[in-house]
Amino acid sequence: MVPPVSASTGGSAPRETPADSGALRLWQVVLIAVIAITFTVAYLSVYALLNNAVWGENDFIAANPWAVPAGVVLFSLLVGLSRKYLHAPDVIHGGFADSLKSGESPNLRTFPGALLSSLFSLLSGASVGPEGTITVLVGYISSFVRGRLRISSPTAALGFDVAALASAFNGIIGSVLFTGVFATEFQVGGNKNAFRLLIWNLLAGTIGFVFYQVLGLPSFARSIPFEPIGELLPAYTVYAVALGIIGSLLAIFAGISMQAAGTVMERVFGAATVAPVLTAGVVIAIVGYFVPEVLFSGEGQIHAIIADPARFGVVMLLGMAVLKILLLALSFKSGYIGGPLFPIIFASTLVGLALSLVFPGVPVVILVLCIETAALALALGAPLTTILLVAVVGTADQYTIVLLALSAVTAMLIGARVKGRSA
Repeated sequence: MVPPVSASTGGSAPRETPADSGALRLWQVVLIAVIAITFTVAYLSVYALLNNAVWGENDFIAANPWAVPAGVVLFSLLVGLSRKYLHAPDVIHGGFADSLKSGESPNLRTFPGALLSSLFSLLSGASVGPEGTITVLVGYISSFVRGRLRISSPTAALGFDVAALASAFNGIIGSVLFTGVFATEFQVGGNKNAFRLLIWNLLAGTIGFVFYQVLGLPSFARSIPFEPIGELLPAYTVYAVALGIIGSLLAIFAGISMQAAGTVMERVFGAATVAPVLTAGVVIAIVGYFVPEVLFSGEGQIHAIIADPARFGVVMLLGMAVLKILLLALSFKSGYIGGPLFPIIFASTLVGLALSLVFPGVPVVILVLCIETAALALALGAPLTTILLVAVVGTADQYTIVLLALSAVTAMLIGARVKGRSA
């Protein structure tokens, strides 16, 4: 969450400093980069400990199947209480892309609520990813530090905040260039000082990446590896376009689901804070009891499915993909904090695996990664960020990246056509 800032007006002009003119000082960028990645590591470590204690090697959970839905409802209730009494933020009125970019200026008094709500959201089994919670919390940290450093001009503030996100995300994604592209498409692309801001973004991102690597912490890079295609055949380009259409349809379905979930929640619950998230928790608990694979963001559950997709079959794989998207929309519109990346990757992967069972002659890496790229590119409106993310997570070779680009272009063209017809 990169909070918007406004320049002060009126009075005599103060003496301009590097921070005020938009040219951030080097030590300020380094400082926020170190603070942001340190906080991110600490936050993810706490979440991993809590997740393992609650949902990991837990004999009680294993012996009592009812404990899973009970835990989902309990943590969902805590999310609702955090919203009601601690004024935790949410992404109810935004879309998928909004959870990863600028929002309202965070108030430090609501930070405890945001921190608790983000942890409870991830622990609840809701279909949200950790990237959204990091965006929110790092936005609080950046805003607080920026205020203490008296960085007030819009350009300097934007560069400072985006540098914080760069440090956090480059570490957990596992790519030194990820937020260089991310910032260009999401945050600073239309800013007249975009080149200067990109420099600070790359510096902070490098610090975050190196920090993660030196500590030997696991990142999302190569987390869903597939065997590379090794060559580029003409038929593969046709596959990429066709899969781009399928991924686009998945993204359109996700968008429709978001609108429908938002409409239902608003009509049924109005301005209530606890009831919608508690109701969503009950729905997630019931679905998760019968189909536990669709709980949580999906990055942990996907490996067992990839290892043996035939065990589930085509119908079950497609059904779980649809359920994942529906739960993602419900989670967003009921008040959980989180991001859409891994739930969409999960759903796209399952669709690709289902197709691999129907068309075993097509390399599975093409089926999965092209659908992921198209779905994310259209859902987020950020094709370059998506291509880099999918290539890093899926260990795509240079030939596969060509196909990812074709899928992304197909999705964006479809998106532009749909948007034009809607208008």
